[in-house]
Amino acid sequence: MTARELDAAGITDPRLRAAYTACRRLNARHGRTYFLATRLLPVDRRASVHALYGFARRADDIVDDLGTDAPAEERAAALDVLESQWRHAVQGGEVREPVVMAAADARARHHIPERHFTDFLTSMRSDLTVERYPTYADLHAYMHGSAAVIGLQMVPVLGTVVPRAEAEPYAAALGRAFQLTNFLRDVGEDLDRGRVYLPLDLLAAYGVDPDLLMWSRLTGCRDPRITAALRAAAALTRGVYREAEPGIARLAPVSAPCVRAAFVLYRDILTAIERDGYAAVHRRAVVGRRRRAAVAARGLVGALAARTLPDRSRAASAAVPAVPRTDVRRTWARSGAELDRTRRATETAEKTGTTETAEIAETTRTTGGGER
Repeated sequence: MTARELDAAGITDPRLRAAYTACRRLNARHGRTYFLATRLLPVDRRASVHALYGFARRADDIVDDLGTDAPAEERAAALDVLESQWRHAVQGGEVREPVVMAAADARARHHIPERHFTDFLTSMRSDLTVERYPTYADLHAYMHGSAAVIGLQMVPVLGTVVPRAEAEPYAAALGRAFQLTNFLRDVGEDLDRGRVYLPLDLLAAYGVDPDLLMWSRLTGCRDPRITAALRAAAALTRGVYREAEPGIARLAPVSAPCVRAAFVLYRDILTAIERDGYAAVHRRAVVGRRRRAAVAARGLVGALAARTLPDRSRAASAAVPAVPRTDVRRTWARSGAELDRTRRATETAEKTGTTETAEIAETTRTTGGGER
């Protein structure tokens, strides 16, 4: 966490500042698309977003990355500790776990309902025992806690131009769209963990079952039935993006460009999977740096424009202005040389006089094509 972001958010306690900084590092290391989009937010809102991500990431790490040989009982015990710390922190107690400390503080600052965190931990706990989802309805119920509530947590932080309840269904849908994208992109890695998140009824409609997926994963062989099933899963996911998209205009104008960038970049993962021939069982599809830079550039222009609007205009419209493609290419052109990328980013920052430009250029340069 930069001092500028912490100061803007009014976070002065040294322990809290360190906790928020730890969450930012987690986001930068693992949530690459998410982190890049966060750079488009006003500086006073970024710390809370990093805190919410950090808490979610910590729980996910316990479920998936505690150690390849760690039994479910050990993971459950670690999740118990995290949940106990969370409840203690929410009740005003002191905790040492940085992500808990920061997330509890963010929850209090933005009056985020505690049930969104409780539901999240419930879904994380189900990952310890549930490895298959027979129908999309079953998966939808799981995603309420694992993804939809993340969107709901974000709404108070981002702000809205409509009553919060009107924006929440779209935020929940966007959380599901992001997670469905992850499920499709990571189907091979999830198989390595013994999990199949894609609904079994969808797979069965194309003659696919978990055994066939595992055979393909282990042998490296393709099967047209798997390709057809993954194509159908991508179509389902695009439908959820369409469901979520109207919600962007209901967000505060200063926040909308951030969410728009995340929306576009995550949806681009589906395009990358398609271009890769739906080979997600074998490898992870990624969105290239140049595309990420172009989307970030457009988002930055929209974010900076929104911050200069009069207060009444901010409340009236969340539209993101279009940016001529030539301007994006001129400002954000990248070559393969490290020195040239750095020089161009520096020159752009000097011309615009904005620290955000340099920060986003550096973020795009140093992050890869996606997160787990």
